[in-house]
Parts: sequence; structure tokens; C-alpha cells
Amino acid sequence: MVVRSFDRSGGFTFFRILFVFLGFLALLPAGCGRDDVAVVDFERVVKIEKPSSNNTANPVLRVAVAAMISPKETFVSYRDLLTYIGQKIGRETEFFQRKTYREVNDLLGMGQIDIAFICSGPYAAGRKQYALELLAVPQIQGAHDYRSYLIVKNETFRSIEDLKGRVFAFTDPESNTGKLVPSFWLDRIGERPESFFGRLIYTYSHDNSIKAVSRGLVDGASVDSLIWDYYNRRNPELTGSIRVIRQSEPYPVPPVVASKAMGKNDRDRISEALVSMHTDPEGRRILEHLGFDRFIIPPEDWFENLVRIEKMLATLSEKERGVEKP
Repeated sequence: MVVRSFDRSGGFTFFRILFVFLGFLALLPAGCGRDDVAVVDFERVVKIEKPSSNNTANPVLRVAVAAMISPKETFVSYRDLLTYIGQKIGRETEFFQRKTYREVNDLLGMGQIDIAFICSGPYAAGRKQYALELLAVPQIQGAHDYRSYLIVKNETFRSIEDLKGRVFAFTDPESNTGKLVPSFWLDRIGERPESFFGRLIYTYSHDNSIKAVSRGLVDGASVDSLIWDYYNRRNPELTGSIRVIRQSEPYPVPPVVASKAMGKNDRDRISEALVSMHTDPEGRRILEHLGFDRFIIPPEDWFENLVRIEKMLATLSEKERGVEKP
């Protein structure tokens, strides 16, 4: 099977443009408006073609991976997995990348992609609105949960309170670990991100946030523990100067979901391919590269955790809009 990537860069590399921009933001004076939220926009360097028509007898399997890690790293990491799934169900695979989690949910809801690897928060918030079908979740080191890590480089920072007035990086506006959790922590001490931090930026991936902290472009960030652990194993020179100063409670591991527009038979075949891939040598090799033990069907208490995340999202959203509950 052939994996066709729709993640294409222009004349500059993604990270060159990203970090030049981040460096520029870091040099801006703190008095340029505490309510400003700088957004890293890489539309020009991450060109995504529109999903193609799907009317053939053996249609292409259209797969998206939410930008939990950067576009380039995402494709490199997941390429073999996508090829494996396509081979198992006898379909060519197309890879789609979007900058935000919401864009991936929108494509799923419209049936313009078939399956996606998404973050837990957007799944919790969008599973009913977009009619998302849960296929499987990865098991990692015997567990099916993960945490939010608050990371810093400066040795004088010991808590989130020490970051008041500093430059902070969120990943995605709807990221559980990359925005929701640190916003919730601040809410517990009567603060809001826009007024607490001196400047906020969005990096749109957890590895970008790790790099921004490592290179001193931001003072702190909140990242997915799974991405942190991945880089800590494979690129310790990047994480060696960074400290984790706070961890969240555990949350369900990001799931693999399908569009409701995909037929049940196809959904079942993909789910079976995922949960059985640890039983053959090629599947085990791919899982090991990703740092996964295997894929599993989610346990029942998965949904209890997701309900709690949904309520947290709703509460914070209402506060941001100035809506008071009766």
C-alpha cells in the first residue's frame, strides 16, 4: 500500500519559520499588551490539499493525525502505522494534517476523512457534536492514561505561581494537557491565563513547546506527558535542561476515532487491525517505534474520565465568556 502525504512545506522549513517567529515574540517588550495572545501561524508552510472524492470501488482510507507533535514529526512517526493499517484492510492510505484539533474534528464530522488519531480533550468535547466512533486506544507501559506536565528551564521556577508575568506556551486552543489543564490550575488560584502571564503564544504541537522551553524562547509550557516521555527517551539532549515542576491527574490516552460516515464493517476491520497488531512481528516493530505496548478496546471507566474533562472545558469556556451559572 502507498501512503500519500498531504503535508508539504514551502521554501523554508517549518521549524526555521516557527522559531524565528517565536524568537521575535520573545524580544517584544512586556508592555505591548498583556491581553495579547500571539498565535503561531504556519498555514503557508503546512499546505494541506483538500480530501479527494471517494467514489471508487476500493476507496482510499483517509487518515488524519492531530498535531500533537509537529507536522513533520507526525508523518515520520506515524507513516509505518498508516501503511500497516492500509495493508491489513487492503486500501491505499492518504495522510492529512491540520493545524488545529478542531479542524480535524470538522473533517471527521463532514465525513471528509475516515479515521483520526486525536487528543482526549477534543474527543471529549466533540464526540457527540461530530458523532465520533471510538475505535481503540494505545496502551503505553501497561497503562491507558497520561498527564499534563508543567515544564520550565529556569531553576528559580518552582511552581506555576513563579511564572506570573512570564512568557508561556500553550499548544492548541482545545488541547487538554496543552491548555485546559494549566488554565484550570490558574482558575483554582483565582487567575486567568490572559492576565496572569506576560505573554501567551500557541505553538500548535507539544514538541514545539518543548523546543521553545529548551531554547529559552518561552519561560514555561504545559505538555503531554506521552510526548515528553517520547523525547526524553529518544532525544535526551533536548529535554536534559528542562524540569517538570507539576503534574496533573491522569487522563485517558488520546484515542483513534472514525467518522460516523464510515460503514460499521470498515470501522470494525480497522479496530481489529489495531488491537491485533501486537501479535505479528511487523506490528510489534511499529508499536515499539511509537512507544506503544499495543492497542486496546477502551475500558468502561474511560467515559467517566471524559465526562469530567467535558465539564472542565465547559466551566472554563463559560468563565472566559463571562457567563455565570444560575
